[in-house]
Amino acid sequence: MIRLLYISTARERHSPATMEDILRVSRRNNVAANITGLLIAGGNRFLQVLEGPDENVRQTYDRICLDERHRAPVILKRESIEERAFGAWSMGFQQGGGAMSPAAGVNDQVAALVAPIDDVILKAYFEGFARQHAA
Repeated sequence: MIRLLYISTARERHSPATMEDILRVSRRNNVAANITGLLIAGGNRFLQVLEGPDENVRQTYDRICLDERHRAPVILKRESIEERAFGAWSMGFQQGGGAMSPAAGVNDQVAALVAPIDDVILKAYFEGFARQHAA
């Protein structure tokens, strides 16, 4: 199994309805491919981690790279893993400036999402991204 973390830029900002469509399709595809992960959106930037069988993760990432809604995808970390950090989610999601609860800011929301993760580098990528795109 592998974990792949990447960042990319959307060619244009996505509306909430478009994001819901992307998530619905991604979650369906990820379940079928035995992939789990987390997606954080901030403005027109995305930080995403995918976990699962090597070939399935590679095919999913290749499909994302070919998606014309994205540009400049960059792999930040790729590693073999024994167990998943995001096993409960076909695709967890947090929108910068969104609200899991009215009192929580995006930094707190992302911190809560990644709190169970043991990998300090992976956690730092998500927390740093959230700080940068919290507005």
